[in-house]
Amino acid sequence: MKDLLHTADLSREDVELLLATASDFAAKPLSASTALANKTVAIYMTKPSTRTRLSSETAVAHLGGTPIFIRGDELQLGRGETIADTAKIISGYCDALIIRTFAQSEVDELGMHASIPVINALTDDDHPTQLLADWLTIRETFGKDIAGRKFVYLGDGNNMANAWLVMGAIMGAHVVTATPEGKWAPNRKYVDMAQQIAKKSGATIEVIHNADEAARGASVLYTDVWMSMGDSEFDRKEKVAALSPFSVTDSLMAATEKDSIFMHCLPAHRGEEVSASVIDGPRSVIWREAYHRRTTIQALLYHLSRGELAGSK
Repeated sequence: MKDLLHTADLSREDVELLLATASDFAAKPLSASTALANKTVAIYMTKPSTRTRLSSETAVAHLGGTPIFIRGDELQLGRGETIADTAKIISGYCDALIIRTFAQSEVDELGMHASIPVINALTDDDHPTQLLADWLTIRETFGKDIAGRKFVYLGDGNNMANAWLVMGAIMGAHVVTATPEGKWAPNRKYVDMAQQIAKKSGATIEVIHNADEAARGASVLYTDVWMSMGDSEFDRKEKVAALSPFSVTDSLMAATEKDSIFMHCLPAHRGEEVSASVIDGPRSVIWREAYHRRTTIQALLYHLSRGELAGSK
C-alpha cells in the first residue's frame, strides 16, 4: 500500500497497527524522531484548516522531517499544469504528500502519478485521517471490546458520514448515520461500500432518518458543522431547517448509554449542530480527538514510508 486515498483503502489489520503506533506516539511523541530525517513532506491545502495544518506539520517535525506547506494558489496547477505533471514534480522533491482539497478525483490522480506516498487529509467525499483519530479516541475510551455498542453520526450526510460508515464497517462495529432524507443523506456509493465491507467484518450498518431513534442506547454521538466549506449559501435556510431535528442537545444525550461520549471533528458552531452544554460538557472528548489528528498522521507517515501497510485489496 503506497497511499491512503480512501478510508476503504485500509484493512482492519492496517487500522490496528496505526492505532497502536499512534497510541505510542501519544505517549512518546519523539520516539521515532529520525524516521524522516533529511526528508521533506509537502502539505498541499486548497482548503484551509487549523487542525490539518498544525497536526501534519507537527507530525512531520516529530519524525525528524521538514514540512513544506503549500497553499492552493502557490502551485502551477492554478495556471493549467496537469495533475500528473505536478505529481511527478512533487515526487522529485519530496518524500510524501499530504493533500486537503475538494475533488476526490484530484487526490486519486495524484496518487496514480506520484511515486511517493499520498495521504488524503480531506476531500468532499471522504476523510480517512479524521476517522483514524476518531477511532483512537474511541479505543482509548471503550477499549477493544465494542460488542453491544452503537456508534452514531447525526446531521449532514457529508464526507464525514461517508467515512464514518466505511471505517465502522472495517472495525466490525455497529455504526449508524441519522440524517435527513434526500440530498443531505449519505452518498449511496459509500453506504453500499460499507455494507459490502460489513459482510466480511460482521459490522452492522444503519442509515436512518430519526435522531431520537439513533440516540437510544448509543455509546457515541458524533456530528459535524451543517454548512461545510464550499457549500452554497443559497441552500443555507433550507439546509438548516432540514438538519435542526438532528442537533445534539442535552435531551438527545440523555437517551444514550451512561458512559457515552460526544465527538465532533471541529470546527463547531455552538447552538447549531450541538448545544454548548454538550460540547463543553463532561462527556465531550473533542480536545483529545483533535490531539489525535497529530498522532495518527504521524503513524501514517511512519508506516507508509516504511511500506508496512498492506491495504484492503
